[in-house]
Amino acid sequence: MNLRLLTTVFGTVFLAELGDKTQLATLLFASREGTSLIAVFVAASLALVTATAIGVLAGATISSYVQPRYVNYVAGLGFILIGLWTIWRA
Repeated sequence: MNLRLLTTVFGTVFLAELGDKTQLATLLFASREGTSLIAVFVAASLALVTATAIGVLAGATISSYVQPRYVNYVAGLGFILIGLWTIWRA
C-alpha cells in the first residue's frame, strides 16, 4: 500500500469534511436526547463509505475513457465555480 497516497487522501478528505453539511447533520443527530451515539456513528460512517465508493468507482470508470489530466482540469474548474458561487451567495 502506498503510504504517501494514503496520508494525502486522508488529509485532503478529512479537511474537506470538517464543518461541512454532513458533519453538521451528524452533530444534530447525535445531540438529540436519547439517541444512540453508536447508531449515529455507524450510519454516518456507512454513508460516507458508500459515497466514497461511488466516487472511487466513478473515477476509475471515467479515467478509462478520459485522460486524468482533463479530469483534474474539470475538477479544478468545478471547485473554482463552487467557490465563486459561494462567495456570490454570501
